[in-house]
Amino acid sequence: MRASGFIIFFSIVLLIWGSANYYVYIRGMQALPDNNKLRLAYRIFFICVACVYFLNRFIERVWVSPLTSFMSWLGSFWLAAILYFVLILVVIDIARLFNNWFHYFPPFMTANYAKTKLVTAMIVVEIVVLILLGGFINARYPRTKELTLQIHKKAHGLKQLKIVALSDIHFGTTLNNGRLAYMVNRVNNLKPDIVLLAGDIISEEITPILKYDIGYPVREIKAPLGVYAITGNHEFIGGVENACKYLEGLNIKVLRDSTIKINDQFYIIGRDDKSNRKRKTIADLIANLDMNLPAIMLDHQPFNLGDVAKNKIDLQISGHTHAGQIWPFTHLINAMYEVPWGYKKINSTNFYVSSGYGTWGPPVRTGNRPELVCITLQFD
Repeated sequence: MRASGFIIFFSIVLLIWGSANYYVYIRGMQALPDNNKLRLAYRIFFICVACVYFLNRFIERVWVSPLTSFMSWLGSFWLAAILYFVLILVVIDIARLFNNWFHYFPPFMTANYAKTKLVTAMIVVEIVVLILLGGFINARYPRTKELTLQIHKKAHGLKQLKIVALSDIHFGTTLNNGRLAYMVNRVNNLKPDIVLLAGDIISEEITPILKYDIGYPVREIKAPLGVYAITGNHEFIGGVENACKYLEGLNIKVLRDSTIKINDQFYIIGRDDKSNRKRKTIADLIANLDMNLPAIMLDHQPFNLGDVAKNKIDLQISGHTHAGQIWPFTHLINAMYEVPWGYKKINSTNFYVSSGYGTWGPPVRTGNRPELVCITLQFD
């Protein structure tokens, strides 16, 4: 059943992807003059960029090189480019449709229609390039989100706990060790007591990560109480056992449906991602815990928040949503999740859903900012 479901899902994705690329390809071809030598170059270019992302996903499983890195970058940018090409072209086509009835295009546009099409195409390309450039720059400079929360429990002498939380780092080809070194420096400057990673630390295919040891800067994180992580859906996509083994080698303790008591003062509860259909319930995880102590839970996907509140967890940290990452998907995410991004309190349970540090797919953010989250917990 799961195999057939994947085939159906993948077929739908390819159908949408192929349709979007065909639409943009045809509209671009219509903008080029007849018998122009650029038509052949355009056709070759378009076939390459339309196929490169999915093709590279298979190639990287058996061969990693500077060429596959280039293919990964090119294909990732094209994911975002095709979205904005489609959106802009749809607006243009709607305007053309209404012009057939109301004739509002000025004479300089209709006098030489071939030139107008070519100039319009050039303007559209420039707009998309500027959007991608702005989104790329935005994605490379995360902000630090700080908040202080009061937990009405005693923690055996501990009055305050400083947490730095990150989710959706997605390190891989498009988030390499240079950016991870920058991230580690940002984390260490916040002087956390503990660092918590809420899943999707690895971006699917682990082969290039292993070859280049992309995550090695993470070993330099300084937190007296340690670095703890959970799995996200992308660890499962790329092979969860290998992903967890690699993370453990980075001095990260991965909690998979398990709990740990820190200095007999508070608990960290780590839920396996929903991709594990046999993961434990919250009730099972906390059955043997002393819930008079503060309990902090990591759960990658922020679903069923009411169930978390019912079990009296003090703080849940999640990610997964990327807060939409790319507009207009921000609106879809807002409709899907009770807390798509940010802070909310339900009964006595505090929730924080991070917009994430990295990106998935396109290395751009046009709908929000990436972030590090610094949470200071104060205990009675």
